[in-house]
Amino acid sequence: MNFENMNIWCWLIPALVGIICGILGYLLGKGSAKVIDNSAEINSLKASNTKLKTDLAELNNLKASNTKLKADLDACNQKVIATSKAVPPASSTNVGASATAASFAAGAATSSALAFDGAAAKAAFGKTVKQDDLKLVEGIGPKIEGMFKDHGIKTWKALSEASLEDCQKILDTGGTRYKIHDPASWPMQAKMCYEGKWTELMKWQDEHKHGKL
Repeated sequence: MNFENMNIWCWLIPALVGIICGILGYLLGKGSAKVIDNSAEINSLKASNTKLKTDLAELNNLKASNTKLKADLDACNQKVIATSKAVPPASSTNVGASATAASFAAGAATSSALAFDGAAAKAAFGKTVKQDDLKLVEGIGPKIEGMFKDHGIKTWKALSEASLEDCQKILDTGGTRYKIHDPASWPMQAKMCYEGKWTELMKWQDEHKHGKL
């Protein structure tokens, strides 16, 4: 009996040890699986933490930039205030006097620059030249001059400011016989008359065969 009992225990003990080892292995495996799951969660939290730190750093940079901009704006406002205080407002009397003087000077300069010099015109053309004679423009004869005056273009200045299209429209009112005339140079020639550039006008008319080219 003793031998049989010992034989049973020899079988029973290894079986119990195996069962216990199996249970421990299961528990260890389960615990290990839990550790892996926790590791993934920890990694996710670390990533979120890193992102939050980055966002915080960017926010701090924005705050610093905002502070600098405010400081620059305050400094600019102070300069504007200081400048406005340093420059006294001009009195209405001084402004009016200055404007009048400037206007008079400009008018005098314009008048002297554009004043008609009959003697200079006569010296250039070898004949007496009447102011605002549109016939002085090569290509314009008495009939065309009359047509232009009928349409309100009565002076060299007015003709110099007329467009080629306007000149052509006036010519068209005279019928087909005026189609041979080319008014392209007329405003330019009138401008030289208006500005008293007689030498330049004579040179241009000579070079262009008196406006025929």
